[in-house]
Amino acid sequence: MKSAKEKMIAGELFLDMGGELFQERQQAKKMLHEFNQMDPTKVKARNQIIKKLFGKTSNRFFIEPPFRCDYGYNIEIGDNFYANYNLVILDGAKVIIGDNVMIAPNVSLFTASHPIDAKLRTEGWEFSKPITIGNQVWIGGNTVINPGVSIGDNSVIGSGSVVTKDIPANVVAVGNPCRVIRHIDNSDENIKNT
Repeated sequence: MKSAKEKMIAGELFLDMGGELFQERQQAKKMLHEFNQMDPTKVKARNQIIKKLFGKTSNRFFIEPPFRCDYGYNIEIGDNFYANYNLVILDGAKVIIGDNVMIAPNVSLFTASHPIDAKLRTEGWEFSKPITIGNQVWIGGNTVINPGVSIGDNSVIGSGSVVTKDIPANVVAVGNPCRVIRHIDNSDENIKNT
């Protein structure tokens, strides 16, 4: 019989009534409390906490406090990652973020979800679906990324978007629900010359 943790990671319905998952969330909260309360000049010490908490990091990343997550071990960030204030990652499933990703303030990544059926929700059932963000992605402020979404390389997600479906590579997408509004092409390089 699978544990609640095994079911959570597999994307199956599970009940979280205390036990192992509760203890793991409490441990993550303890580490994040230290991270979020630390003197702003203690960047190396903050980064050490993230390295212990996350499943994978590089040597080049910067996360502005405050930051919140559920477990941490399901989060993998690539090289040269930057997250501005108030990033929230509910990481019941894997959250894999590529290289050179920038996340603006007040962004939320939710792998956690609940059944549509009210009876099942009331009983406490939940499930998680992974989120994948490619390389060179920029996510605008106040964006919400829902369970099971992938965002392709080089794409830009406009501020205030609610991303409910996969976004391909090399596009600008915005809105609620988030939709592709245009492709990114060579003309976008000319902005540095204006």
